[in-house]
Amino acid sequence: MAPFSSIADIVAALPADDTWGPATAPDNMLDGVPYAPFSKGDKLGRMADWTAESKDPQRAGRQAYNRNYRDQQVYGAGTSSLFNVQVAEDESSFSVVDNTRTSTKRTFGRGGGTVFRGRGQRGGAQRGGRAGFQRVGAGRGGQGGDRYYDNRGGRGNRGGRRFGWRDYDKPQRTREPSVNVRPEWSMLEEVDFSRLSKLNLETPEGEDLDSYGFLHYYDRSYDKAPVKNAERRLQSLDRAAYNVTTSQDPVIQELSDKNEATVFASSDILSMLMCATRSVYSWDLVIVHQGNKIYFDKRDGATLDLVTVNENAIDAPLEVPDSSNKQEAINTPSALAMEATFINHNFALQTVAESEDAKVTFNHPNPFYNAAEETEPLASKAYKYRRFDLSLERDEEPLNMIVRTEVDAVMKNPTPGGEDQQLVVKALNEFDSKAQGSGGALDWRSKLWSQRGAVVATEMKNNSCKLARWTTQAILAKADGMKLGFVSRANARSAAAHVILGVVNYKPRDLASQMNLNLGNGWGIVRTIVDRIRALDAEEDSEKVKKYVLIKDPNRSVIRLYSVPATTFEEDEEAEAAEEAAKAEESEE
Repeated sequence: MAPFSSIADIVAALPADDTWGPATAPDNMLDGVPYAPFSKGDKLGRMADWTAESKDPQRAGRQAYNRNYRDQQVYGAGTSSLFNVQVAEDESSFSVVDNTRTSTKRTFGRGGGTVFRGRGQRGGAQRGGRAGFQRVGAGRGGQGGDRYYDNRGGRGNRGGRRFGWRDYDKPQRTREPSVNVRPEWSMLEEVDFSRLSKLNLETPEGEDLDSYGFLHYYDRSYDKAPVKNAERRLQSLDRAAYNVTTSQDPVIQELSDKNEATVFASSDILSMLMCATRSVYSWDLVIVHQGNKIYFDKRDGATLDLVTVNENAIDAPLEVPDSSNKQEAINTPSALAMEATFINHNFALQTVAESEDAKVTFNHPNPFYNAAEETEPLASKAYKYRRFDLSLERDEEPLNMIVRTEVDAVMKNPTPGGEDQQLVVKALNEFDSKAQGSGGALDWRSKLWSQRGAVVATEMKNNSCKLARWTTQAILAKADGMKLGFVSRANARSAAAHVILGVVNYKPRDLASQMNLNLGNGWGIVRTIVDRIRALDAEEDSEKVKKYVLIKDPNRSVIRLYSVPATTFEEDEEAEAAEEAAKAEESEE
């Protein structure tokens, strides 16, 4: 063929049906293989990266890993892998998980593992975890062994829930209510604790109206640390002590007839209402509205008279129904409450020096004691009736409240010429520091005097409601001090005998500040309940007796107000009185 002299000769030599450019292919076909177009959303990476696969392990560190991770999605990576060639596995792209050296040194613990507790090791799987349990070298000398964490584990395993001690087998806590709600009761209000905690009412200190009873002097020898192997036994003393409900108090009835106040209550009932947001167990109050007077009462045998144990502990004591194990039966909430009530009664009697010549007598004798019928001597107790002003600026008439408060003993003032100090005497009790429900308490026998702050702090956490009630009662009574005794079982497996390990002295206001107890919040709760009761009966017959029951839900942080018939609980009292009379007649026969 002769050479072409110009481009025109080349074009003239081409076939007539030929066109300029690559050969056309069928749609979506490339040499018989379907063609997958690239996505416009794919990321564009490097055109060439000669350092992506480094044979030097020192250079293929975190920088190479980050680069490879960043360039995982290059242009076209989101499409099908149909065109990828399956190559043989390259061992250079794999890394060993357990890359620690096997140590031939002798290790401690079962299986060659060692358990450490403290700050987590930097660079490990648990980074910076404080006070977590970690098991290293589990039998094979590597860090790939099992790791255990307690409920205070650190920042490792961030994606999952941190379980506490034996969370997996904790039984469901379903508590019973303190009183069964009857069909004829009508619920009027339901308030949760979050709303109650926002209430506040600043109330001035009350004024003393009158005082009854007498007080013995406190024995200050109990304040000293006990001598080793010479612990004092808690004695069982027979003394007449009374805890009469509000409406049956003859002094309150007399003050009500004189219109000295509008609302009446006793300190043990009022303290439960003021510290309601700290309570866990179920309780109930009876509120009687007659005329323009409101009485806060309690039922016979109510749970308010019992002293709870570790109510606020995270792992509180459990009820064991129909338990044949004696050890479990004495550590149930009901059994512990009876034990604590017995301890408090006897501790207040034992720590005073009974002497007819050295005692403080108040204006009137004990209003509940009848010398003609009682055979037991009276216990050291003073009843102070005090009035508090709950009025607001918007009130047309003042709203006053009379509270019957109690004081247990007196003590000589260390200041020369000072007045005697009035005391409230209570006791905390230890049942078994290793048993379920102890709440992580320390062993009092060995730690009470060496680590007293830690022991008291644990009790404030586990018995927040009980201590708050005692502190509130002391402040309401305007007591000068509180004596908190620490009483433990002589034998942890028996609730029959107890020993006194020590006594700690507190000022009520100081203890309230340590516990973050706000009395203004308590007075706000009381005023809110009173306003609700007055609003319900504002348009009805004022002389008709209205009765209400305030119940704390046993399983929720909620209180409910019920309207009940006026004869509620009275038929129960009559039935109990008839049964007691029948038993008395049978015994006489």
